[in-house]
Amino acid sequence: MKKTLITAFFIGMFIHGSGQINAVDSTVQVIAYWDKLEKQTFSISNEKVKIQAGDTITRDLTRYEVDITVLDSTQNEYVLNWYYHDYVVESDNEMIMKLSSIIEHMNVQIKTDEMGTLIEVINWHDIRDFIYKGTSMLKQELKDIAGIEDMIQKYEVMYNSKEAIEANAINEISQFHYFHGLNYKMWEEHSYDTQLANMYGGAPFDASVEFWLDDINNEEDHATFRMHQTIDSVQLTDETYRYLSKMAGEMQITLPSRAEFPAVHHQTWLASVIHESGWPLYSVQTREITSGDIIQSEECIIFLK
Repeated sequence: MKKTLITAFFIGMFIHGSGQINAVDSTVQVIAYWDKLEKQTFSISNEKVKIQAGDTITRDLTRYEVDITVLDSTQNEYVLNWYYHDYVVESDNEMIMKLSSIIEHMNVQIKTDEMGTLIEVINWHDIRDFIYKGTSMLKQELKDIAGIEDMIQKYEVMYNSKEAIEANAINEISQFHYFHGLNYKMWEEHSYDTQLANMYGGAPFDASVEFWLDDINNEEDHATFRMHQTIDSVQLTDETYRYLSKMAGEMQITLPSRAEFPAVHHQTWLASVIHESGWPLYSVQTREITSGDIIQSEECIIFLK
Protein backbone atom coordinates (compact mmCIF):
# COMPACT_ATOMS: atom_id res chain seq x y z
CA MET A 1 0.00 0.00 0.00
CA LYS A 2 2.61 2.57 -1.09
CA LYS A 3 -0.11 5.17 -1.62
CA THR A 4 -0.65 5.40 2.15
CA LEU A 5 2.96 6.38 2.81
CA ILE A 6 2.95 8.91 0.02
CA THR A 7 -0.33 10.33 1.27
CA ALA A 8 1.09 10.80 4.75
CA PHE A 9 3.96 12.79 3.25
CA PHE A 10 1.69 15.06 1.25
CA ILE A 11 -0.65 15.64 4.20
CA GLY A 12 2.22 17.26 6.06
CA MET A 13 3.01 19.46 3.07
CA PHE A 14 -0.41 20.60 1.94
CA ILE A 15 -2.92 20.57 4.81
CA HIS A 16 -3.36 24.05 6.17
CA GLY A 17 -7.07 24.42 6.86
CA SER A 18 -9.80 22.86 8.93
CA GLY A 19 -12.80 23.11 6.61
CA GLN A 20 -13.80 20.66 3.92
CA ILE A 21 -14.59 23.29 1.25
CA ASN A 22 -13.13 26.79 1.65
CA ALA A 23 -14.63 29.14 -0.94
CA VAL A 24 -12.42 32.04 0.17
CA ASP A 25 -9.09 30.54 -0.97
CA SER A 26 -10.53 27.87 -3.32
CA THR A 27 -9.22 24.92 -1.32
CA VAL A 28 -10.83 21.60 -0.48
CA GLN A 29 -9.71 19.14 2.17
CA VAL A 30 -11.00 15.62 1.58
CA ILE A 31 -12.00 14.22 4.97
CA ALA A 32 -14.43 11.42 5.81
CA TYR A 33 -17.29 12.55 8.06
CA TRP A 34 -19.00 9.19 8.45
CA ASP A 35 -21.19 7.88 11.27
CA LYS A 36 -21.03 4.41 12.77
CA LEU A 37 -23.52 2.05 11.07
CA GLU A 38 -24.11 4.54 8.25
CA LYS A 39 -24.69 2.70 4.95
CA GLN A 40 -24.52 3.85 1.33
CA THR A 41 -25.17 1.82 -1.81
CA PHE A 42 -23.08 2.30 -4.95
CA SER A 43 -23.41 0.93 -8.47
CA ILE A 44 -20.16 -0.13 -10.13
CA SER A 45 -19.44 -1.09 -13.72
CA ASN A 46 -16.21 -2.47 -15.18
CA GLU A 47 -15.79 -2.51 -18.95
CA LYS A 48 -12.81 -4.02 -20.80
CA VAL A 49 -12.41 -3.40 -24.52
CA LYS A 50 -9.73 -4.52 -26.98
CA ILE A 51 -9.45 -2.64 -30.29
CA GLN A 52 -7.18 -3.52 -33.19
CA ALA A 53 -6.81 -1.31 -36.27
CA GLY A 54 -9.99 0.51 -35.29
CA ASP A 55 -12.13 -2.63 -34.90
CA THR A 56 -13.45 -3.86 -31.55
CA ILE A 57 -12.11 -7.37 -31.00
CA THR A 58 -13.48 -8.12 -27.53
CA ARG A 59 -15.73 -6.36 -25.01
CA ASP A 60 -16.52 -7.54 -21.47
CA LEU A 61 -18.86 -5.63 -19.15
CA THR A 62 -19.53 -6.40 -15.50
CA ARG A 63 -22.07 -4.47 -13.40
CA TYR A 64 -22.80 -4.94 -9.72
CA GLU A 65 -23.80 -3.12 -6.56
CA VAL A 66 -21.93 -2.62 -3.30
CA ASP A 67 -23.38 -1.80 0.11
CA ILE A 68 -20.77 0.11 2.10
CA THR A 69 -21.40 0.07 5.85
CA VAL A 70 -19.39 1.93 8.49
CA LEU A 71 -18.80 -0.87 11.01
CA ASP A 72 -16.77 1.28 13.40
CA SER A 73 -15.82 4.92 13.76
CA THR A 74 -13.21 6.20 16.20
CA GLN A 75 -11.10 9.32 16.53
CA ASN A 76 -8.30 7.70 14.54
CA GLU A 77 -9.89 5.29 12.07
CA TYR A 78 -12.89 3.87 10.26
CA VAL A 79 -13.73 0.24 9.55
CA LEU A 80 -15.87 -0.25 6.45
CA ASN A 81 -17.54 -3.34 5.00
CA TRP A 82 -18.05 -3.67 1.25
CA TYR A 83 -20.80 -6.18 0.42
CA TYR A 84 -20.89 -7.18 -3.28
CA HIS A 85 -24.17 -8.30 -4.85
CA ASP A 86 -26.41 -8.33 -7.97
CA TYR A 87 -23.74 -9.17 -10.54
CA VAL A 88 -24.59 -8.86 -14.24
CA VAL A 89 -21.96 -9.95 -16.78
CA GLU A 90 -21.96 -9.35 -20.53
CA SER A 91 -19.22 -11.31 -22.29
CA ASP A 92 -18.62 -13.87 -24.99
CA ASN A 93 -15.99 -15.44 -22.73
CA GLU A 94 -17.64 -18.11 -20.60
CA MET A 95 -14.66 -18.20 -18.21
CA ILE A 96 -15.03 -14.48 -17.42
CA MET A 97 -18.71 -15.02 -16.69
CA LYS A 98 -17.98 -17.98 -14.43
CA LEU A 99 -15.21 -16.22 -12.48
CA SER A 100 -17.30 -13.08 -12.01
CA SER A 101 -20.08 -15.13 -10.44
CA ILE A 102 -17.71 -16.20 -7.65
CA ILE A 103 -17.64 -12.67 -6.17
CA GLU A 104 -21.41 -12.58 -5.57
CA HIS A 105 -22.18 -12.01 -1.84
CA MET A 106 -18.54 -11.44 -0.88
CA ASN A 107 -17.67 -9.10 2.02
CA VAL A 108 -14.46 -7.05 2.10
CA GLN A 109 -13.61 -5.25 5.34
CA ILE A 110 -11.11 -2.40 5.17
CA LYS A 111 -9.53 0.06 7.59
CA THR A 112 -8.94 3.74 6.83
CA ASP A 113 -7.41 6.53 8.87
CA GLU A 114 -9.52 9.37 10.29
CA MET A 115 -9.35 11.16 6.91
CA GLY A 116 -10.72 8.19 4.98
CA THR A 117 -7.36 7.23 3.44
CA LEU A 118 -7.21 3.49 2.75
CA ILE A 119 -4.82 1.65 5.09
CA GLU A 120 -5.42 -2.08 4.70
CA VAL A 121 -7.76 -4.99 4.08
CA ILE A 122 -8.71 -6.58 7.40
CA ASN A 123 -10.48 -9.84 6.56
CA TRP A 124 -8.13 -11.12 3.88
CA HIS A 125 -8.27 -14.69 5.23
CA ASP A 126 -12.07 -14.70 4.79
CA ILE A 127 -11.76 -13.29 1.26
CA ARG A 128 -9.18 -15.91 0.28
CA ASP A 129 -11.30 -18.75 1.67
CA PHE A 130 -14.45 -17.36 -0.01
CA ILE A 131 -12.72 -17.21 -3.41
CA TYR A 132 -11.07 -20.62 -3.02
CA LYS A 133 -14.43 -22.20 -2.17
CA GLY A 134 -15.88 -20.79 -5.38
CA THR A 135 -12.92 -21.78 -7.56
CA SER A 136 -12.95 -25.29 -6.10
CA MET A 137 -16.55 -25.71 -7.24
CA LEU A 138 -15.65 -24.22 -10.62
CA LYS A 139 -12.76 -26.66 -11.12
CA GLN A 140 -15.13 -29.53 -10.52
CA GLU A 141 -17.81 -28.10 -12.79
CA LEU A 142 -15.39 -27.48 -15.68
CA LYS A 143 -12.98 -30.37 -15.09
CA ASP A 144 -13.38 -31.72 -18.63
CA ILE A 145 -12.01 -28.52 -20.21
CA ALA A 146 -8.31 -28.79 -21.04
CA GLY A 147 -6.08 -26.40 -19.08
CA ILE A 148 -8.92 -25.15 -16.88
CA GLU A 149 -7.09 -25.77 -13.60
CA ASP A 150 -4.10 -23.66 -14.66
CA MET A 151 -6.42 -20.82 -15.70
CA ILE A 152 -8.24 -20.86 -12.38
CA GLN A 153 -5.01 -21.06 -10.40
CA LYS A 154 -3.82 -17.83 -12.07
CA TYR A 155 -7.04 -16.21 -10.83
CA GLU A 156 -6.51 -17.60 -7.32
CA VAL A 157 -3.07 -15.97 -7.13
CA MET A 158 -4.81 -12.58 -6.91
CA TYR A 159 -6.31 -13.67 -3.58
CA ASN A 160 -3.67 -15.92 -2.00
CA SER A 161 -2.26 -13.33 0.44
CA LYS A 162 -3.02 -9.98 2.05
CA GLU A 163 -0.45 -8.32 -0.21
CA ALA A 164 -1.89 -9.90 -3.36
CA ILE A 165 -5.45 -8.84 -2.50
CA GLU A 166 -4.40 -5.27 -1.73
CA ALA A 167 -2.33 -5.03 -4.93
CA ASN A 168 -4.64 -6.77 -7.42
CA ALA A 169 -8.15 -7.44 -6.16
CA ILE A 170 -9.52 -4.19 -4.70
CA ASN A 171 -9.01 -1.74 -7.55
CA GLU A 172 -12.43 -0.14 -7.14
CA ILE A 173 -11.82 0.36 -3.40
CA SER A 174 -8.47 2.04 -4.07
CA GLN A 175 -10.20 4.24 -6.65
CA PHE A 176 -12.94 5.11 -4.15
CA HIS A 177 -10.45 6.36 -1.52
CA TYR A 178 -7.75 7.76 -3.81
CA PHE A 179 -8.22 11.49 -3.07
CA HIS A 180 -8.93 11.23 0.67
CA GLY A 181 -6.51 12.75 3.15
CA LEU A 182 -5.20 15.77 1.26
CA ASN A 183 -5.92 19.48 1.02
CA TYR A 184 -6.12 20.72 -2.57
CA LYS A 185 -6.02 24.23 -4.03
CA MET A 186 -7.89 24.90 -7.27
CA TRP A 187 -5.79 23.97 -10.35
CA GLU A 188 -2.62 23.62 -8.28
CA GLU A 189 -0.98 20.48 -9.64
CA HIS A 190 0.89 18.10 -7.36
CA SER A 191 3.11 15.29 -8.62
CA TYR A 192 5.32 12.49 -7.38
CA ASP A 193 7.24 9.50 -8.72
CA THR A 194 6.35 6.02 -7.51
CA GLN A 195 6.74 2.34 -8.35
CA LEU A 196 3.94 0.01 -9.38
CA ALA A 197 3.65 -3.76 -9.18
CA ASN A 198 4.93 -5.64 -12.22
CA MET A 199 2.14 -7.85 -13.56
CA TYR A 200 4.81 -10.09 -15.14
CA GLY A 201 6.48 -10.76 -11.80
CA GLY A 202 9.68 -8.78 -12.34
CA ALA A 203 10.97 -5.57 -10.76
CA PRO A 204 8.39 -2.83 -10.13
CA PHE A 205 7.75 -0.26 -12.86
CA ASP A 206 8.66 3.39 -12.42
CA ALA A 207 5.66 5.69 -12.79
CA SER A 208 4.82 9.38 -12.56
CA VAL A 209 1.60 10.74 -11.07
CA GLU A 210 -0.06 14.16 -11.22
CA PHE A 211 -3.24 15.10 -9.33
CA TRP A 212 -5.23 18.30 -8.82
CA LEU A 213 -8.51 19.95 -7.75
CA ASP A 214 -10.46 20.69 -10.93
CA ASP A 215 -13.74 22.26 -9.77
CA ILE A 216 -15.65 23.38 -6.65
CA ASN A 217 -19.45 23.40 -6.57
CA ASN A 218 -20.37 25.46 -3.49
CA GLU A 219 -24.13 25.16 -4.11
CA GLU A 220 -24.07 21.34 -4.14
CA ASP A 221 -21.23 21.01 -1.56
CA HIS A 222 -18.98 18.87 -3.70
CA ALA A 223 -15.71 19.12 -5.62
CA THR A 224 -14.12 17.38 -8.61
CA PHE A 225 -10.60 15.92 -8.48
CA ARG A 226 -8.44 14.48 -11.26
CA MET A 227 -5.35 12.28 -11.54
CA HIS A 228 -3.11 11.16 -14.41
CA GLN A 229 -0.57 8.34 -14.11
CA THR A 230 2.03 7.16 -16.65
CA ILE A 231 4.20 4.02 -16.45
CA ASP A 232 7.73 4.10 -17.86
CA SER A 233 7.27 2.91 -21.45
CA VAL A 234 10.76 1.46 -21.95
CA GLN A 235 10.53 -0.69 -18.81
CA LEU A 236 7.02 -1.83 -19.70
CA THR A 237 7.99 -2.68 -23.29
CA ASP A 238 11.07 -4.64 -22.15
CA GLU A 239 9.05 -6.68 -19.65
CA THR A 240 6.24 -7.30 -22.15
CA TYR A 241 8.73 -8.48 -24.77
CA ARG A 242 10.46 -10.81 -22.29
CA TYR A 243 7.13 -12.33 -21.27
CA LEU A 244 5.94 -12.79 -24.87
CA SER A 245 9.32 -14.27 -25.85
CA LYS A 246 8.90 -16.92 -23.15
CA MET A 247 5.35 -17.67 -24.30
CA ALA A 248 6.46 -17.78 -27.95
CA GLY A 249 9.15 -20.32 -27.07
CA GLU A 250 6.63 -22.57 -25.33
CA MET A 251 4.21 -22.28 -28.25
CA GLN A 252 6.98 -22.58 -30.87
CA ILE A 253 6.13 -19.34 -32.67
CA THR A 254 8.42 -16.49 -33.73
CA LEU A 255 8.32 -12.93 -32.41
CA PRO A 256 9.72 -9.89 -34.22
CA SER A 257 13.07 -8.65 -32.91
CA ARG A 258 13.10 -6.32 -29.91
CA ALA A 259 14.02 -3.42 -32.20
CA GLU A 260 10.93 -4.09 -34.32
CA PHE A 261 8.60 -4.67 -31.36
CA PRO A 262 6.17 -1.73 -30.94
CA ALA A 263 6.48 0.37 -27.78
CA VAL A 264 3.95 -0.32 -25.03
CA HIS A 265 2.33 2.67 -23.31
CA HIS A 266 0.22 2.51 -20.13
CA GLN A 267 -1.74 5.50 -18.83
CA THR A 268 -4.43 5.91 -16.18
CA TRP A 269 -6.90 8.77 -15.78
CA LEU A 270 -9.13 9.22 -12.71
CA ALA A 271 -11.84 11.79 -12.02
CA SER A 272 -13.95 11.78 -8.82
CA VAL A 273 -16.74 14.05 -7.58
CA ILE A 274 -16.64 13.96 -3.77
CA HIS A 275 -19.28 15.40 -1.42
CA GLU A 276 -18.34 17.49 1.60
CA SER A 277 -19.24 14.48 3.78
CA GLY A 278 -16.38 12.52 2.20
CA TRP A 279 -18.66 10.19 0.20
CA PRO A 280 -17.80 10.04 -3.53
CA LEU A 281 -20.84 10.82 -5.66
CA TYR A 282 -19.33 9.72 -8.96
CA SER A 283 -15.93 8.36 -9.99
CA VAL A 284 -14.55 7.13 -13.31
CA GLN A 285 -11.14 5.57 -13.87
CA THR A 286 -9.80 4.70 -17.32
CA ARG A 287 -6.69 2.61 -17.93
CA GLU A 288 -5.36 2.41 -21.46
CA ILE A 289 -2.56 0.21 -22.82
CA THR A 290 -1.45 0.81 -26.41
CA SER A 291 1.05 -1.03 -28.59
CA GLY A 292 1.13 -0.45 -32.34
CA ASP A 293 -2.45 -0.59 -33.63
CA ILE A 294 -3.74 -2.41 -30.52
CA ILE A 295 -5.58 -0.55 -27.74
CA GLN A 296 -6.74 -2.23 -24.53
CA SER A 297 -8.83 -0.10 -22.21
CA GLU A 298 -10.47 -0.70 -18.85
CA GLU A 299 -13.04 1.69 -17.42
CA CYS A 300 -14.44 1.51 -13.88
CA ILE A 301 -17.40 3.76 -13.02
CA ILE A 302 -18.68 4.15 -9.45
CA PHE A 303 -21.75 6.21 -8.57
CA LEU A 304 -23.90 6.71 -5.49
CA LYS A 305 -27.44 5.37 -5.84
